Amino acid sequence: MTDTVTVALGARSYEVRIGEGLIARAGAEIAPLLARPRIAIVTDATVAAHHGATFEAALAAEGIASSTLTLTPGEATKSWAELQRVVEWLLSQKIERRDVVVALGGGVIGDLAGFAAAILRRGVRFVQVPTSLLAQVDSSVGGKTGINSPHGKNLVGAFHQPARVLADIGALATLTPRDFLAGYGEVVKYGLLGDAEFFDWLEDNGPALSRGDAEARARAVRRSVEMKAEIVARDETEMGDRALLNLGHTFCHALEAATGYSDRLLHGEGVAIGCALAFALSARLGLCAQEDPSRVRAHLKAMGMKTDLSDIPGDLPDAETLLDLMGQDKKVVDGQLRFILARGIGEAFVTSDVPGDVVLSLLKEALALRA
Repeated sequence: MTDTVTVALGARSYEVRIGEGLIARAGAEIAPLLARPRIAIVTDATVAAHHGATFEAALAAEGIASSTLTLTPGEATKSWAELQRVVEWLLSQKIERRDVVVALGGGVIGDLAGFAAAILRRGVRFVQVPTSLLAQVDSSVGGKTGINSPHGKNLVGAFHQPARVLADIGALATLTPRDFLAGYGEVVKYGLLGDAEFFDWLEDNGPALSRGDAEARARAVRRSVEMKAEIVARDETEMGDRALLNLGHTFCHALEAATGYSDRLLHGEGVAIGCALAFALSARLGLCAQEDPSRVRAHLKAMGMKTDLSDIPGDLPDAETLLDLMGQDKKVVDGQLRFILARGIGEAFVTSDVPGDVVLSLLKEALALRA
């Protein structure tokens, strides 16, 4: 069975299709969007090995010609150099404004290919085919595209909504346990920011979801996408409510910069640690019950996830440097760092009223535990 969630943005509304076997049916799903029967695919080597042949065969079955650019996996690919490479390749393929670019892969490929589509000929349509849990529940939906800078994560980019999203639940079976759990960090985020009942459900069903229960996985992806679609429809360009989706990300982005966007810390792992820190900060400020941070950390630990700075291998900078890195976050307004904090599980809110010395103290204590 395939579920459909609509991202309601007027004339730019689009469907997120969720179910098993969508990669094998991709030709039929994409054909109605095409002005002519050809597309350009951007993917990475790992995804190409698992899904490339199936995807291309599905297109060929519908008479759709395709060409593919295969990139190196990893966060380091979201760079100026690789963006230029993708854009120049798309131009060499004579991709026109009415054509479609397909991002076949995880969040890195979706962000990079989507940004390339956004700036190519001042905007070419693209389709997201997310193959990781993180991409299916978060980065493929909502139109955020971009690359990283040495100054910080995702600081260069554009809002460019996809024409369609095909989230094939079956693709999750090809993920390593670490990659799956990294994506689960984003799933947990949705329960923590706005749906306490969903978090309750995750506490009960997270282990089954991790073991491969297809029904549980489909439900988790669907609910996550529903929540993101609702928020994006209200606030497409993150001027208000959409900032809630960054729960845990202010800490996360600083930690990713501190670890050089390397595989020392995957994005979803940083989100999980960031959520734990955000709830710890909320409790320290008297905003939520002291039991809430413990409950968040207990669930993350029960799932075998990273929860503390001590779980990150290698050296980290001192607390002052981490706080400075947080100051490069996109949520800074008029020099004030905005945090997403919580009054309880499922009750997140955005605020700039956070004393820097409290954050610094929290970071110092978290780093001390690494000693």
